[in-house]
Amino acid sequence: MRVLIHLDGSVADPDTPQVRVDDLGLLRGDGVFETVLVSGGHARELDKHLDRLERSAGMLDMDTPDRQAWQRAVAAAIERWPEGSEMALKLVYTRGLDSDPGADPTAFALGIEVSEGLLRARAEGIAVVTLERGIDTELAERAPWLLLGAKSLSYGINMAAMREAERRGAEDVIFTAGDGTVLEGPIANVVVADAGTLYTPPPSIGILPGTTQAGLFRAAERAGWSTKIEPLRLEDLRDADGVFLTSSIRKVTRIHTLDGEQLPDSRALHAELAAAYESEYPG
Repeated sequence: MRVLIHLDGSVADPDTPQVRVDDLGLLRGDGVFETVLVSGGHARELDKHLDRLERSAGMLDMDTPDRQAWQRAVAAAIERWPEGSEMALKLVYTRGLDSDPGADPTAFALGIEVSEGLLRARAEGIAVVTLERGIDTELAERAPWLLLGAKSLSYGINMAAMREAERRGAEDVIFTAGDGTVLEGPIANVVVADAGTLYTPPPSIGILPGTTQAGLFRAAERAGWSTKIEPLRLEDLRDADGVFLTSSIRKVTRIHTLDGEQLPDSRALHAELAAAYESEYPG
């Protein structure tokens, strides 16, 4: 099941060609995107996703996305999706055509089913490996042209890291800086639970601010947890009560193995945090 809506509101067939071969998103990864979870007929954290889409586009010196047009496209996709079924809705916004610099950006919303692998990971947890990202925690401030913290279409490194994790017998990755500081996953944020407090690294070190992580923190605070945004190191993960990856489609996923080492059993803790997170989105 898939649904495709262009930003002008037109409905298209996702099984037929839609993107020009000279589109800069295809040729150079020159564009930005967001992935929104649609559950119960509602797009979770849509405003925050659109805020981040605008922020990423600004970092690439692209025109500000038309928020109302995106809202209409999302509504049209939801209207055409089977009721009661989750949808991963990708909002894609590229610079447009290499052959026509004055052309409008390419923009569309593509809805797809949530994969069985992600559903299984939510329920069972995952094994993760740590990989060095090749940056330091001050690089984002020194070199903004590297677009650290932008959700751009240039995901070659991220996907290479996921393949390396698979070669090592794991399902996902946590990137680290050269000094061992914890960064983020290729497609998720890192959250650590320890002694009644949730921790996540700060976006200032060159990582993407997490919409799901923020939703989890809001829910956890209402449930009596403390939350902190501060730097983490690998030893903080190994010593914690629980370690999780969060993203829109992944939701809150438990890490049970880190670099081949079994972590403390956090199934009960995961159930508590997952329930708190879901309470943010009744219905």
